[in-house]
Amino acid sequence: MSIGATQPFRPAGTAAATASTTASNVVLNGGGGAVLVYNATGATAFFRLGGASGLTATINDTPVPAGARMLVDAGPFVSQAAVILSSGTGTVYFTLGDGDTY
Repeated sequence: MSIGATQPFRPAGTAAATASTTASNVVLNGGGGAVLVYNATGATAFFRLGGASGLTATINDTPVPAGARMLVDAGPFVSQAAVILSSGTGTVYFTLGDGDTY
């Protein structure tokens, strides 16, 4: 691959986290080094990625605005996601895959 080239995101599996103002976590599906986070709620979601069970998110973690998505380079060892909302309830989707452009 040439310098500056981009690779389209190739999804491998999606996990849905039931989110609220209490932190929840979910095991990611599939494999890859990138995670697409889609916040399908009406509130800001804060998420954290890791490789250990019992992962917890706080409002000091990475924010994703309501209705927005974010593609992050997570590395090959990420297998868990945690999320918490600023208000309300809803679903936040975590799609594991490879690539750097969505």
